Amino acid sequence: MSDEYNDENFIALLPKVRGRYLFDVPLAPTTWFRVGGPAQITFKPADVQDLCFFLQKRPMDLPLHVIGVGSNLLVGDGGVEGIVVRLGQGFTNVFVDQATIDVGAAVLDRNVATLACQEEVGGFEFLCGIPGTIGGALRMNAGAYGSDISEVLVYAHVFDPKGELHRLTPHELGLSYRHCDLPKDWIFIGARLKGQAAKGQEIQKKMSSLLAKREHTQPVTSRTGGSTFANPEGTTAWELIERAGCRGLQRGGAMISELHCNFMINTGYATASDLEMLGEEVRQRVFATTGVELRWEIERIGNRVESVGEKVT
Repeated sequence: MSDEYNDENFIALLPKVRGRYLFDVPLAPTTWFRVGGPAQITFKPADVQDLCFFLQKRPMDLPLHVIGVGSNLLVGDGGVEGIVVRLGQGFTNVFVDQATIDVGAAVLDRNVATLACQEEVGGFEFLCGIPGTIGGALRMNAGAYGSDISEVLVYAHVFDPKGELHRLTPHELGLSYRHCDLPKDWIFIGARLKGQAAKGQEIQKKMSSLLAKREHTQPVTSRTGGSTFANPEGTTAWELIERAGCRGLQRGGAMISELHCNFMINTGYATASDLEMLGEEVRQRVFATTGVELRWEIERIGNRVESVGEKVT
């Protein structure tokens, strides 16, 4: 990033918040792939009021991005221009009332599943195997093993780009399979979720079964980003990738997992460009073989840099 963005004149344009601004902070250590360049500006709001004030007063010509724990994110090697918002401690509130759970956007999915089990609230078991936050789950209507967040969502609290608060139902959010209609610069800050009464032992048994299945079928100990592509209607992405002969396909340090071929892996020295170009090669081969155009499930942000890695093998 250019030094011009760190001078006092530029900093003076930013609202005086209670949270923190950071400049040119590498994003690679915060993503599961461990790749990508720095964020021009990172903003960590102190709480909901701080975020609201920032949105109302921020320079509107700067691009705005929101990221969680980076579990389903690929950041370009050239970094991210504008402002990256990362929600922290001020967005981790959780309150349970019978079968209803009010939760902040920065709460981990698996923590909601664990709490629901403790409170004997069923319907949230699928969240135990999703490595992200509630905010991220809302953004992409995350799901696993036949369930997704739209099924337990009553409404979400969302800020629009100008800091106006909205309370939106699943229908108003336009939630569908791994998709939300809201523009990317709308920020989820929390949600009300609802399950049903269930026995804690039965919930724990189901969660243990789901976690065991996940560990057996997915490369959970590797540097990965979760499912790479959304499942097309009537089939699964991994079956199409298998048919196209892409299991084990490699470019530079990026590889399609041998265990589950809808997962990409950073074997240790991959760049973001290696991973993205490998994904695009898979999409091309699947289309050539099956006529199906795979849709990226992994969120990709930031500037691309021409890869100097090895060709696909």
